[in-house]
Amino acid sequence: MASGAVGPKGRVVGVDLAELDPPLGNENVIALIADLGSPDLCERVREVLGSRADVLLSDAAPKLTGARDADRANEERLLEAVEALIPELLRPGGDLLVKILDAPEAQLVERRMRTRFARAKTVRPAASRKGSTERYLMARNFGG
Repeated sequence: MASGAVGPKGRVVGVDLAELDPPLGNENVIALIADLGSPDLCERVREVLGSRADVLLSDAAPKLTGARDADRANEERLLEAVEALIPELLRPGGDLLVKILDAPEAQLVERRMRTRFARAKTVRPAASRKGSTERYLMARNFGG
């Protein structure tokens, strides 16, 4: 969907811990294998984009272990990594969509992210599984 939204002249850069199998095959999609907290990630993404991004999408979620404290800590770590990427990768005026699991730790990171945008709201997709705690923060017009 992102590939079609940006069109043939746009670029979509994806980051995942694992290689896509099979590869997507879209010419305007570049898949990087990396951790969101990698120190060189911003440089790698900007290199393939050629500039800062118009939109930052994050559907990242930790692999749940069933150990509540560990799962919450992993979710917080991922959100903090995304939060750190925002000023490095998103152009002023850009937009953000990030998955957030309901947890007190996640809410703190969400509040900090909201302050960097002109408008922000939380949405819960209709396609979410019943009982799922996932929701998305949709934020518009990054202040830089």
